[in-house]
Amino acid sequence: MKLQSTKGYSIINNWLAAKGHHPFLFQEQTWQEIIDYKSGLVNAPTGCGKTFSVFLGGVINFINQHPDDYKTKTKSGLQLIWITPLRALAKDIGRAMEEVIMELGMNWRVGIRNGDTTISDRQKQKRQMPEVLIITPESLHLLLAQKNYPEVFASLKILAVDEWHELLGSKRGVQVELAISRIIGANKITNQNNINQPISIWGISATIGNLEQAKDVLLASINNNKPKGKIIKAVINKNIKIESIIPDEIEKYPWAGHLGLKLVEKVIPIINNNKTTLIFINTRGMTERWYQAILNVAPELSGAIALHHGSVEQDLRLWVEDNLHTGKLKAVVCTASLDLGVDFRPVDTVIQVGSPKGVARFLQRAGRSGHQPDATSKIYFLPTHSLELVEAAALKDAISQTFIESREPMLLCFDVLIQYLCTIAVSDGFVPSEIFTEIKNTWCFSAITEEEWQQLLFFLTQGGAALQQYDEYKKIEVINGRYHITNRSIAMRHRMHIGTIVSDAMLKVKFLSGGYIGVIEEWFISRLQPGDVFTLAGRNLEYVMIKDMTALVKKSNSKKSIVPSWMGGRMPLSANLGIMLRKTFDKAFEMNSRVLTKKEKLEQPELSVLKPLFDLQESLSHIPKENELLIEHIETKDGFHLFVYPFEGRLVHEAMAAILAHRISLITPITFSFAMNDYGFELLSDQPIPVDDSNVYELFSAENLLADIQRSVNSVEMAKRKFRDIAVIGGLIFQGAPGEYVKTKHLQNSASLLFNVFNEYDSGNILLRQAYQEVLDQQMEEVRLRNMLQRIQNGNIVIKYPGQLTPFCFPLKVDSLRENLSSEKLEDRIKKMQSQLE
Repeated sequence: MKLQSTKGYSIINNWLAAKGHHPFLFQEQTWQEIIDYKSGLVNAPTGCGKTFSVFLGGVINFINQHPDDYKTKTKSGLQLIWITPLRALAKDIGRAMEEVIMELGMNWRVGIRNGDTTISDRQKQKRQMPEVLIITPESLHLLLAQKNYPEVFASLKILAVDEWHELLGSKRGVQVELAISRIIGANKITNQNNINQPISIWGISATIGNLEQAKDVLLASINNNKPKGKIIKAVINKNIKIESIIPDEIEKYPWAGHLGLKLVEKVIPIINNNKTTLIFINTRGMTERWYQAILNVAPELSGAIALHHGSVEQDLRLWVEDNLHTGKLKAVVCTASLDLGVDFRPVDTVIQVGSPKGVARFLQRAGRSGHQPDATSKIYFLPTHSLELVEAAALKDAISQTFIESREPMLLCFDVLIQYLCTIAVSDGFVPSEIFTEIKNTWCFSAITEEEWQQLLFFLTQGGAALQQYDEYKKIEVINGRYHITNRSIAMRHRMHIGTIVSDAMLKVKFLSGGYIGVIEEWFISRLQPGDVFTLAGRNLEYVMIKDMTALVKKSNSKKSIVPSWMGGRMPLSANLGIMLRKTFDKAFEMNSRVLTKKEKLEQPELSVLKPLFDLQESLSHIPKENELLIEHIETKDGFHLFVYPFEGRLVHEAMAAILAHRISLITPITFSFAMNDYGFELLSDQPIPVDDSNVYELFSAENLLADIQRSVNSVEMAKRKFRDIAVIGGLIFQGAPGEYVKTKHLQNSASLLFNVFNEYDSGNILLRQAYQEVLDQQMEEVRLRNMLQRIQNGNIVIKYPGQLTPFCFPLKVDSLRENLSSEKLEDRIKKMQSQLE
């Protein structure tokens, strides 16, 4: 059927024309695929109508099928499922969809289902499903846990996954894969007469490095003998303007984190000169500090500036989002909580504070401004130490070359599969042979073996080899060949814990007088004494006590307060940004050897202002070229330092530091302390470190890497901590019912006990195997580590012996001091060190 000849297209085209718009080519291409019942992936820049490319396709399809009564038809059943990774997206997307439906005079309803949806709204949805359901991956699995769930999906035409690039490469992405496989499977059974009209699966994604693979992962469950859909790209050049905020004075000895807040006065004119500005900070703790710092410098912004991060109370977050949408706020200080495609059109400028750690993330945040096809996205880069200006230059080059990171899909996540099998066993049960076929069609489990499948079933029905004596682990019963969970308390407990986001226990923070402020991690609160003052949601709060999973506080006028730090605040540098960083140092080396022209200074402001720092680095040591690894031997009163600069991110450096220490200890008995950042790592010893031209290439060899990892790092202890998350997702340990207070320490103890039991009595346990594999893949980035060592072998290693600390090693030296000094003492010590060096 040709799109342009259909009634649906004519109505949508006229509606757009009346508003002064016309569809983009990529939107029309998507609509054509949708009315032909095809699937695919839409790739377009932020703010160019990706949502409408799929949503309006569903509307056109419906009008074509009901040309005479599309306006009057009610209770049409679920037509479109819209999966979104963030709750914050749901309200905004729902608002845009409702506007279209109302203006077209249709009787469709839009429902939202996530952790914030009230019980009464869920009951209404159960009685009568809306035509459009905007839902998170976790809530979609909760739908699969309801009796007779296939009936809910019987009328479904389109399943859309928004921000697929964000879900890919995570266990939430695996949840989506499994849900799609079951919905397609259930739909085939309930709609046996409707085989010619399969469900269309559509991904919506920003640009990532492995777009083709992203499409294949999403569409893996579609009938294997059919071509797997197509990628529809928007040919729209989105203008992005990147500008660095240059400090008035470049410190030749930079250190991480301190510079950002000193530049707060340079941020105020940007806020005042624009309608609305988003200020992105990498950690929740620093958002709190920035919010206070901006108000201290510009108190007139009080009431026009807000704070938004995942630990701020929900009502306040929603208030911020609404006021952003209506343009009532001048600025919002936020974390990744506002990263994704929320359509805040009044936002015309973004400020990125500190390294975004990845090209894709920087692009994503830039796209929050100028959220229209013809508008320019403007983003400022504000460094938190002067060397980060090199990252700004690297980001500009990466974006100009469209050098975007890939998101590698996860494989064989058995903990997610165990949870999923319990989910469908709670509802209508399953027949193993049927579900095994569906699961093998997914990307994640395409390599699962019959033996692993049988081990999983044995584990769920009998508790596996190690837990057969305990009835609580025998969750599933086999009734007439069908696998069911019949125990009500097991079923209720399971529904309560569907999901793959495992974090430290969160405590609500509430005033003694009533009123919630937000949530805080248990480990932070457990260190506070009554009377201590901390900051949350921009307020200074005095800690009183913990009661029923709630931290009770009262307002404080104290000038001094502790800023909370949340676990997981430190993201590692991406491989792509690492590559561009090494290329940029190559450029810096070349520029440093001559006098710069006026044009070069304008085109490369970041590198030109860093020339004094580079001059000092080159005179004391060396600026490494792209194919070089720089190693510095420096002796101070603290001992003998070995500084190494691979520029591969802190996780790789942490693993490499341990491996190098182990390999050196085989040459001579020696002990080390470590420090690392995204640029390099330090080994510190009380005796000279035997690394020189005679052995350095052997020390940085990829040979025996796995064995050396296991010997050098306490991989058992790391796997034990990783196993806690796996055990929670797989339902082996219970995190407690709402309102129950289960300490993280107790969860870890329970997980450690199970880990030890499996190690001793069931060493082939697949969850145990998964824990070790995740340590290698995620915490040590073993593939990236191996690639780095191969790159070093093929390049040159430059060993230098500076007489004092260099600009490159100074941030690492400071990081090693952080462990033992408070922030005030640290700053005093650093100023003293800087003055001595200069």
